[in-house]
Amino acid sequence: MSKRKKPGPGAEKPAAGTEDRSDAEEAAKPEPAAEPEEPEAAAQEAEEGGAEQAEPAEDPLATAEAEIADLKDRLLRAMAETENVRKRGARERDEASKYAMSAFARDLLPVADNLRRAVSSVPEEVKNGDPAVAALIEGVELTERELLAIFERHGIRRIDALGEKFDHNVHQAVVELEAPDQEPGTVVEVIQTGYLISDRLLRPAMVAVAKGDDQPGGPGQKVDTTA
Repeated sequence: MSKRKKPGPGAEKPAAGTEDRSDAEEAAKPEPAAEPEEPEAAAQEAEEGGAEQAEPAEDPLATAEAEIADLKDRLLRAMAETENVRKRGARERDEASKYAMSAFARDLLPVADNLRRAVSSVPEEVKNGDPAVAALIEGVELTERELLAIFERHGIRRIDALGEKFDHNVHQAVVELEAPDQEPGTVVEVIQTGYLISDRLLRPAMVAVAKGDDQPGGPGQKVDTTA
């Protein structure tokens, strides 16, 4: 077993306190400073922060009020359109109920015309002299009255033109006649009876009107018979 050599008398020993000083110097050394941020990254962060501050936050109350106003406007428009459709439908139904039978009624007008011609064609002396003819004419007159009553029930009425002033809305002038005792433009004869259905013309009355004096300076006037 080897013995540990002792240091010789000439060997240097470490000075006392050397190890303590080394530890103190290590502790006293300053820590390395943190590396500075790159300039570009710092500038980008600053710009993003500024943009966020520049954009104002939306007001929830203002947004809700705008949406309510828009919805109210749409609702009013929809209600107005619905009301227009309802009125249009009611008007069309009303017109259909009034004028749906116009074509049928127009086809029946010649029947009424023929009944009136049959009654007017028989002289009074013939009717009074022959009971059979009188009974026949009476039957025709009853038929005519019944037909006219049916017309009335369905809104169809005759145009009373005789003695009235010429009206191009309901009259159709066929001829002008000399009628000194009538004012120019007065209907002096009804050639064919006209009819109205409700307030719409079904057939104009064909009439003859009193002729006006067209001499310069004359007392009468020219009759306008244009329809």
